[in-house]
Amino acid sequence: MKKLRIGIISTANIGMAKVTPAMQGGQFTEVVAIASRTQEAAETAARKLGITRAHGSYEALLADTEVDAIYNPLPNHGHVPWTIKAIQAGKHVLCEKPIALSVAEANELLAISRQHPHIKVMEAFMYRFHPQWIKAKALVSEGAIGDLRTIHSFFSYFNNDPANVRNIAEIGGGGLMDIGCYNISVSRLIFGREPTRVMGIVDYDPTFHTDRLASGILDFGSGSTATFTCSTQLTNYQRVNIYGITGRIEIEIPFNAPPDKPCRIWLQRGGDIQEIAFPTTDQYSAQGDAFALSVLNDTPVPTPLEDAVANMNVIERVLRSGKSEAWA
Repeated sequence: MKKLRIGIISTANIGMAKVTPAMQGGQFTEVVAIASRTQEAAETAARKLGITRAHGSYEALLADTEVDAIYNPLPNHGHVPWTIKAIQAGKHVLCEKPIALSVAEANELLAISRQHPHIKVMEAFMYRFHPQWIKAKALVSEGAIGDLRTIHSFFSYFNNDPANVRNIAEIGGGGLMDIGCYNISVSRLIFGREPTRVMGIVDYDPTFHTDRLASGILDFGSGSTATFTCSTQLTNYQRVNIYGITGRIEIEIPFNAPPDKPCRIWLQRGGDIQEIAFPTTDQYSAQGDAFALSVLNDTPVPTPLEDAVANMNVIERVLRSGKSEAWA
């Protein structure tokens, strides 16, 4: 069975701990190389993960003829520059979210990508590939909760480490970029359209200058809304509720679905609540396989770059609204 040969740019924690091991176990993915800023760091990571080849620079990885595609888990400021370099080197790219630091930067990537139509590029929103979200979207589409009216989502954790990339404003840190992008993505996915206007209330850490607590209202027209809160300095919690006129769907672990135990959602209609359980699934493996199949079969990626640009647009508008205290 043919597999997509993947190289990992950087030894970032998300890649080392979650995504790379998941893709090593994928049906259509094979991790063949990893790169770091130094040869020693790359070799250490390669030994830890059992990867054959280690490169002491990102440029060397892009020049590796045995690599078909790149996984880019760099800090946010490295997403667009290194994804563009990979495209120009003829490599397909699975890039961590958010795709860029701004809409302008995201559009720059989109323009470059369109110049290389044979190269596949996808933003890595892994949650979309978990069966619980595939089912939730299908239930809404089938009318299981009646007309969709509003979605509420919450995502938080506590991290006040000044050295953590999420707390460094200059490289794209902050709650909206790190986890609020999920709240926004979920709302857009389930409604299947873009919000007409947004309102944001954003609180900034006085030392880090990153947003540590943000709440938003997304107006999807015809009285339909999505509301969310995300925070990097609250207790760990995540939950999504999708409300229709006749029913409700609740997702217990919407974003960080565990790879080693089943997940469940609840469908409420009237006074009846039905629990729907899903078999153990590694959503990172599912994401990797879906991306690999788009390359191997030369079909469109499941989440096109245009969607990534649109998500970045809403993030930017929430931040702008927070500063202007007006709808954006």
